[in-house]
Amino acid sequence: MTPEEAGRRLVTLLAPVEATATVSGGQAHARATVDVPPSAWRAALLAARDDTELACDFFDWLSAVDELAEGFDVVAHLWSTTHRHGLLLRARVPRATPTIDSVVSVYPGAAWHERETHEMFGIDFAGHDGLLPLLLPPEFEGHPLRKEFVLASRVAKPWPGAKEPGESEAGGGRRPIRPPGVPAPGEWGTTPTPAGAGGVGEGPRGGTPARPARERPPRERPAPVAPAAAAPPGDPAPPAEGGQPEEEGTT
Repeated sequence: MTPEEAGRRLVTLLAPVEATATVSGGQAHARATVDVPPSAWRAALLAARDDTELACDFFDWLSAVDELAEGFDVVAHLWSTTHRHGLLLRARVPRATPTIDSVVSVYPGAAWHERETHEMFGIDFAGHDGLLPLLLPPEFEGHPLRKEFVLASRVAKPWPGAKEPGESEAGGGRRPIRPPGVPAPGEWGTTPTPAGAGGVGEGPRGGTPARPARERPPRERPAPVAPAAAAPPGDPAPPAEGGQPEEEGTT
């Protein structure tokens, strides 16, 4: 079954519920993606599991995506060990009241994932009785994977290397480690380097200009040397520098 066929099959099973089927990217790894309303979340996963053509008997993972003012997308990925195809389901819950039905009764393996999603995003899963802290200490306040959550480490110390424009006012950057003998990129041209960087020509943003390439003075070509004339036969060999001519018959 192709991703398009799998998506259409689930939409047909959920009728008259309004569901939308698309195909994710990934070329050979593309997955059928079906968006369903939150009220049909549990029914969608149950249909994907029990339908003989879909037969998604393996629960892969569940998480969420923060869409800011539009709410949260709860996402689950299922897999069929029989037909070897995957199915991605999404449901958007409002930001003010992020609540959706638990699917632990459909896939028991979702219990851990729902606990993590509740802890990191603040989404409630109705029917899940064990939404206790999983990764964070009990006294922790807030939901770290929400986009408005401010990391305490960024407040205490500015990030030394900004990844996005305006993320940090500190500037600077870390000098990458290069193998011995490999020149910095700026040594070959005028690539700018971040302000305060230890090396030359490091990084794409402005700061200290790279060191220009040094020009070598042209070398003077040596004058050609005329070959020495051969001595006529019978003449003594020319004396060595600072010595006497050799006599014939001497060794």
